[in-house]
Amino acid sequence: MSSNIDKYTRRRLRSSYLSVIVSIALVLFVLGVFGILVLNAGTIARQVKENYAITVLLKNDSPEVEVRQFQKSLELSPYVKTTEYISKEEAAEDLQQELDEDFMDFLGYNPLLNAIEIKLKAEYVNPAQLAYLEKEYSKNSFVKEVVYDKPLIQMMNENIERIGLVLIGGCILLALIAIGLINSSIRLSIYSRRFLIKTMQLVGATKGFIRKPFIWLSFRHGVLGALIALILLAGLSYYINQKVPDLGSLNDIIDLALLAAIIIAGGIVISMSCTFFAIKKYLKLRTDQLYF
Repeated sequence: MSSNIDKYTRRRLRSSYLSVIVSIALVLFVLGVFGILVLNAGTIARQVKENYAITVLLKNDSPEVEVRQFQKSLELSPYVKTTEYISKEEAAEDLQQELDEDFMDFLGYNPLLNAIEIKLKAEYVNPAQLAYLEKEYSKNSFVKEVVYDKPLIQMMNENIERIGLVLIGGCILLALIAIGLINSSIRLSIYSRRFLIKTMQLVGATKGFIRKPFIWLSFRHGVLGALIALILLAGLSYYINQKVPDLGSLNDIIDLALLAAIIIAGGIVISMSCTFFAIKKYLKLRTDQLYF
């Protein structure tokens, strides 16, 4: 009879421990996903900005030498990522493909202009910097007009900032939820052993002696849960790299190592802290209060 009770107790404890580890792993996995999003938010924002181009339209009588010198100076500028010279003939071909008709037959001439398409580095894609560059480029005698979508730039920068704030807020909220969920699982696990804690206390065991095995066990649970979460995140990262190889942040060893360290430290700290306070509660209770 006693053997059956012991087996039943051990099964309950294993089930309780398993639920704690799974809870820690799943919560840390979700936190890690948010961490990956935060890591890639900067990369995605940079790619969006650096794919945006401003166009310098050139006058028809522009000296070729001056235009080439101007393009070369742009390529050497610290704020320019790439430049591309687009002749009026190339622009006409592209437009014909988009319209699916020959507009030059209808007009009788090519109304387009030669142009230089400029893609800037992400730090310089903002309304103030673009307004300054527009003013500077327009000083050249061979430049007819500098074209870019001002409302789109303003909206793009505002949305990127807004998304960043949402991600930060989401991480904070999720961290609080994670602590609550892990705390609940650990409290349930400690609750099942409340009589053992009180028995040890009644026979003269010190609070530190009682806490020690529980704290050590919670440390192992935190590490194990974090490792499971990291394995799941590694699988997710591999899948994303296969589907979206341009997300370079997932290949940044330093960022990934930092994220892994945060997840492991978070699992250990949250698990041990919740265990400490849960045991502290039961150490303060009287024997008759353990039944409620």
